[in-house]
Amino acid sequence: MNIAEIRNSLPSEALMNVEGLPFKKIASGKVREIFDLGDKLLIVATDRISAFDAIMPNGVPGKGILLTQISLWWFEQAAKIMPTHLVPEHYKAIAEVLKDFPQLIARSMLVRKLTPLPIEAVVRGYLAGSGWKEYKKTQAILDHALPAGMLESDKLPTPIFTPSTKAAEGHDEPITEAQCAEILGDAVFAKVKNATLELFALGTQIADRAGLILADTKFEFGLDDAKNLFLIDEVLTPDSSRYWPQEGYAPGKAQPSFDKQFVRDYLESLDWNKQPPAPALPEDIVAKSRDLYLGALEKLLASA
Repeated sequence: MNIAEIRNSLPSEALMNVEGLPFKKIASGKVREIFDLGDKLLIVATDRISAFDAIMPNGVPGKGILLTQISLWWFEQAAKIMPTHLVPEHYKAIAEVLKDFPQLIARSMLVRKLTPLPIEAVVRGYLAGSGWKEYKKTQAILDHALPAGMLESDKLPTPIFTPSTKAAEGHDEPITEAQCAEILGDAVFAKVKNATLELFALGTQIADRAGLILADTKFEFGLDDAKNLFLIDEVLTPDSSRYWPQEGYAPGKAQPSFDKQFVRDYLESLDWNKQPPAPALPEDIVAKSRDLYLGALEKLLASA
């Protein structure tokens, strides 16, 4: 889809749940609903938005479409490096599966059945977020020692791999590379780390052409029965990545971003203990959030 088609497909009301499909729903995440189609899975992105592990009661209309289209665009780029979970001839296949539900096509992916790895492959190129908080205490991020005197949002000397566990409930926990290797086994760990750094290098290069800084991101991987590694889930979206505009970038402070940090910052200003139920987002926060997702997609497509 081009940007005009994507804009025209955005709904005025948020889709919070997916009902009425003739497929068995096997999982419902913070954003995505997963359906079993026998030899494949159908993943439908809703317009739900979460922060601090809580789902907001109101969503962002069209967010699921924007996330899916960003992921599909990045999966196409990532396929130059490694196989992805998308089925062959994806657009044709998804259009056939959802021919009776055309309103869901733009927010859906049809994927291979794989075994997801029990870690998130986090990679950081800049000192931000939880990494900045840890650096202030320890001059390091996990098992990565860093130079003294770095500022918030500084570029790291080299991108670092800082994986985390995947918690079914509650918070994901950061782990060292040694702990990750123990969970995955040395051979799979080496493949995951190498793929993560290679994908991040590709993402950084493309983001640079789009006038964006890719500060950090997380990838997820899965294995087939032959233990081949595939890129799965979502790729380099504003939900899984921290994007900053190149224009105005200045270390020493937090940067404006094209990701959920904007929503987190708003929630931090409230008297909310970050426990469910989450507060509803005001209309202006919802509108700005959608504009940020759309802005990131427009910049990426324009760079192609």
